[in-house]
Order: sequence, then C-alpha cells, then structure tokens
Amino acid sequence: MDLRERVEEIKREISKVMVGKDLEVELMAIALLHNGHILLESVPGTGKTMLAKSFAAAIGGEFSRIQFTPDVLPSDVTGIQFFNPKSQEFELRPGPILANIVLADEINRATPRTQSSLLEVMEERQVTIDGITVPVEEPFMVIATQNPVESQQGTFSLPVAQMDRFFIKINVDYPGYDDEKRIMQIQRGDKSKTSVHQVLSIAEIEQLKAEISTIHISSEMEDYLLSIVA
Repeated sequence: MDLRERVEEIKREISKVMVGKDLEVELMAIALLHNGHILLESVPGTGKTMLAKSFAAAIGGEFSRIQFTPDVLPSDVTGIQFFNPKSQEFELRPGPILANIVLADEINRATPRTQSSLLEVMEERQVTIDGITVPVEEPFMVIATQNPVESQQGTFSLPVAQMDRFFIKINVDYPGYDDEKRIMQIQRGDKSKTSVHQVLSIAEIEQLKAEISTIHISSEMEDYLLSIVA
C-alpha cells in the first residue's frame, strides 16, 4: 500500500469542502498514523470544525465534538454509570470521548479538572468510568482547538502534562484572496457534489500503521531527531 498515494487521496477528497488546507490535512494524517493527537490554534472562522469532520468522513471514522466551557464536568467527557429504575441495575453510558475522531473545541476554556479527564485516554487509549475501564476503538485521535486571541479572558492555560499529550501543534490562518474566492464558489454551488466520501477504511489505516512501524531509522537519523527536540 502506497502511503503517499493514500494521503494524497485524503487531501483531494477533503479539498472539495476545505480550500487551502492541504498541509493541515497531511499533518493530521501523519499524526493519525503515529497514534498522535493535534492541537489546532487559530482565530474563529477558519474552519477547524469542518476540517475535523471532513477528516473523519474521509477515513470512515466516527466523529464526536465536545464544546468545552468552564461548567463542563469530567463526566460530561468520559461518561457515567447511571441507575436504571426499570432494570434496577447500574448501566454504563459512555461519553463523547469514545469516538474515532474527537474534536475538543476550545479546550482551554475548560477547567484544569476537566482538562485532566483527557490525560488517560490520550496517553493510554482507554477511559475509566466509575472504576470500569473501557478501551477506545482504533483509530483514535483527539483534535483540540484553542483561540489565541482570547487567551486571557475566561480561559485556563494547558498544563505541561496536557501539552505533552499532543503530537503536533498547527497554526491555522485565514485563507488568502484566491482561496476565499474558491470558498465562495463552493458555497454557491451544488452542495451534493461537495460532500466528503470515505477513501480509506479502518482496516487500511491499521495496515498503514503496521507498515510504518517496520521502517528502519538509521543511527544518524536518530541523532538528528534528538538534536531537534533537545
């Protein structure tokens, strides 16, 4: 399976609805294949939600969106066990975090306690709900967003432990003049021709992950990579 070809297929499909975001899509694909998570930082109106939804549709994954605000509780993210009066038993109700692509919108508006509810699932790919451990289904990736403009108004800085969970941070800018013109043309056109279709299956994603894990990295390359992050 040609990795570059499959990534290009995803980029072409998403370009039907997202103009000028080829680099962002490529970085998202790289993060997904390396079991990583993404932090998107940009001002409002740059299409972050649409980008995440389109990416989930292109890989045939389940999409979930969590709108973070100061009153969101950890159980709103992970899920709860509730007592069913009909069956007289406790039942597990998983939260929105149990999806393939999870958009954590405006993550820095959540309190540190709620932000910490993501630590386990982002690192160990499982979530503990009232003592019951539930593994996530692969592939799994959290795409978190934050607005740098309102960094001092009703927001909480992401702790080091939270930042460490992200594979890459992407700054998303407003589209240029030509891209804005293309967006206008898409919005005025036939919406049925601009929907994103699945181009990659879950099984193919797992196969690509397995192929990547077999790639040999030389000692010189390891030294170079370590020198970058040192």
